Amino acid sequence: MHNLLEFFQKYNHWFLFLILEVVSMVLLFQYNSYQGSAWFSTANVVTGKLYEWNSNVETFFSLTKVNQELTQRNVYLEHQVKQLSDSLVSLTKDSSFLKRDQFAMLKSYRLIPAKVVDNSIDKPGNLMTIDKGRAEGIHKDMGVVSGTGVVGIVYIVAEHYSIVIPVLNVKSNISCTIQGRGYFGYLRWKGGSSELAYLEDVPRHAHFKLGDYVVTSGYSAVFPPGVRVGKILHVFNSADGLSYRVQLRLSTDFARLRDVCVIDDAAMKERLEILRAAQDSIKPDGSTGDNN
Repeated sequence: MHNLLEFFQKYNHWFLFLILEVVSMVLLFQYNSYQGSAWFSTANVVTGKLYEWNSNVETFFSLTKVNQELTQRNVYLEHQVKQLSDSLVSLTKDSSFLKRDQFAMLKSYRLIPAKVVDNSIDKPGNLMTIDKGRAEGIHKDMGVVSGTGVVGIVYIVAEHYSIVIPVLNVKSNISCTIQGRGYFGYLRWKGGSSELAYLEDVPRHAHFKLGDYVVTSGYSAVFPPGVRVGKILHVFNSADGLSYRVQLRLSTDFARLRDVCVIDDAAMKERLEILRAAQDSIKPDGSTGDNN
């Protein structure tokens, strides 16, 4: 306390100066209209800048949520455009039926937004971790997509996290079709570039061209039909010469992938359960489990 009093006594003239300065400033701006107006304008500018900075900060931290919503919307729109294009090719008269059928189909899907928290692209057995799990309604064998195309299939589910087998895994095997051509094959990745994969077992009589798009066929009971996979770059013969091996440039950029959506569809889940039940009921010799 003694030291504090000595400090005030030593610098009392400075404190007096500051007090007088404050009093003079108050008198100046309060009783002089011009100076008061200038002070008011300057204060408004400073306050406005502070509010602007605060708004920019809030906008920056809200970008994650906005990006998730855009990813989910892109998935809807991508699927909608594909379905409408295919339907317009085959149905050119009853456009009202096309519209009713499309929206009824889209309403059956529930997309669960998720964020990629761990990902690898340079290993034969690449795996991906997302930040949603059993608590958010995710279960094994759900399809995972991004705003630009197919990502992979849910493999292991925990309470709040899930492991996904992405397209960039040598064990990945997804049924696909060449858009607008009707020819089917299986999407496989052989390692190497994260931008390239192959559509295997395309029949030799298939007619298509470079630049055609490949989409999901809807036959896997995991993905709905029409989710984009990639674009055809080259065509090769298979090892046995009985089919084509089609090289694709994948539409999903796995090196920069952050936001994804997990497809939750009751109809696909039912199809998958029926398929598993049928497989379990078939014995190794080809007979069914019914002995009667």
